[in-house]
Amino acid sequence: MRQYFIDYMIVSGLIIGITAFMGVIAASIGERIFGGSKRKEHVNESKHIQSGWNLVGGKNKTIS
Repeated sequence: MRQYFIDYMIVSGLIIGITAFMGVIAASIGERIFGGSKRKEHVNESKHIQSGWNLVGGKNKTIS
């Protein structure tokens, strides 16, 4: 009976993991195929908003 529960946990973990991984893959493929020229729109907008911000915390901060 214990082996049944172990198998059940392994299979349920694989199903949940594969489902989550497939979602990430589908989103990235869809973005590449259907994204067109707006593929980096959110990244560019975030960089634009953060362009004047001060770096805080830590020492030897470098801008990359």
